[in-house]
Formats: sequence, C-alpha cells, structure tokens
Amino acid sequence: MISKNVEVCFSPFHIPLYELTKKAVVVIDVYRATSAIVAGIGSGVSKIIPVSTVDEAKAYRDKGFIAAAERKGAIVAGFELGNSPISFTEDRFKGETIVLSTSNGTKALLKATAAKEILVGAFLNQTAIVNYINQNHDAVMFLCAGWRDRFNLEDTIVAGAMAKALLEMGWHTDCDSCLASMRLHDMAQADVKHFMADASHTNRLAHLNLDEDIAYCNQVDVFDVVPYYNKKGEIIAK
Repeated sequence: MISKNVEVCFSPFHIPLYELTKKAVVVIDVYRATSAIVAGIGSGVSKIIPVSTVDEAKAYRDKGFIAAAERKGAIVAGFELGNSPISFTEDRFKGETIVLSTSNGTKALLKATAAKEILVGAFLNQTAIVNYINQNHDAVMFLCAGWRDRFNLEDTIVAGAMAKALLEMGWHTDCDSCLASMRLHDMAQADVKHFMADASHTNRLAHLNLDEDIAYCNQVDVFDVVPYYNKKGEIIAK
C-alpha cells in the first residue's frame, strides 16, 4: 500500500530544501492573495494570470487586460484592484481574465513551478483542496507564502488545517513543520480572529481598514472549487 505523505513549507525561502517534481504544491496566502483567487474563480472569473512584478501587471493592463496589483496590503497606484477577495466576487468579473501581482502570494506560486501540480488554497476552499489531494495525489506540500520570505501565523494555520484533515484520512507526515502547523491550528481554530489579533500581518493591515476582508478570508468552505496553475501560466478551475 502506498504511503501518502504531507509536508509543510513555512516560507518560499525554503523551497530549495524540498523535492517538488513528484508532489502537488498547495500555495497559501490567506490574507489575501489566495483567498482572492479562490473567491474569484469560485464566483465565475474565467482565468487569473499571476505575475511577479508590478511592471508585468502594467504591461498586461496597457494591452487591455483587467489587472490587479497589491503591495504592502494596498492597491498599487494606477490600478483599480488589489487583492481584496470581496472585490474578486463582483458580477462584472464573471467570465473575465484578471492579471494579478501581489506582495507574497503570486511570487510564492511562481517559485513552485517545478511541482507536479500547483493548486491554490485558503480557508475558503479548505475541504475542496483536501478532497482533491486525497483523490489525486500521494504526496503534497503546503507552501505558506509568508511575508517577504518570513514565517507568518495565518498561512501556517491554514496549512495545519488541511494537513490535519489529510492525516485523518490516513496520510502521514515525518515533517516537523507539518506537526507544528497542525498544533498551531489546534490552538487557533476556536477563534481565528482572536488568535491572530496581535500577529504581525494583522497589525500591518489594521491601518488599511481591511477588517471586512479579513473576516471574509477566515470563513471556511465558502467555495467548492480547486484552482490550479496550468501550463499556459493561468489559474483556472479544475
């Protein structure tokens, strides 16, 4: 019987320490890039094209694409959209393609292109991701986008929730960062907002009045959708 294995990577900085080619990678940037992607795809956005730099996003915008760019939690000047998941659910974006560049999430995704498959996860599609992984893969790494290549609490908690669900399905782990993420989730799950109250990213976003976005991101299983990054460089729904 094949042993199914779960790993958690706390930061894109640590990607070189992992072998990716035979496993799925689930990218998590819950506040807010991957939540925006999940919300957009789940609400009918046709495609999301992740790019690393603001200049790349501008180039797409100048060609007529809908482009979104965020840095330090705020919408980049000259763009209509940042990475608010609520904005990505607007009816006007149904059937459209959105180009997206963010501080951490899109960069993390583009660093994981050696993976067998790249998926996009958040609280919003937690169960959909877990079920898809369980049915289609034997190895997975949950990649926390973190903050500027540093560890953060929120992405780790989401990774822990998904890892724990897989272990309950018979998967196993020999990864200490996976164990740590599950234990953090155990501590946080009763009240994520309270647990995150003094976290660094919560403080960074506080002056931007993003309480509504954060509350939205903390919802579990709003969407039954599995966004994945295809060979064309697009994120679409499975």
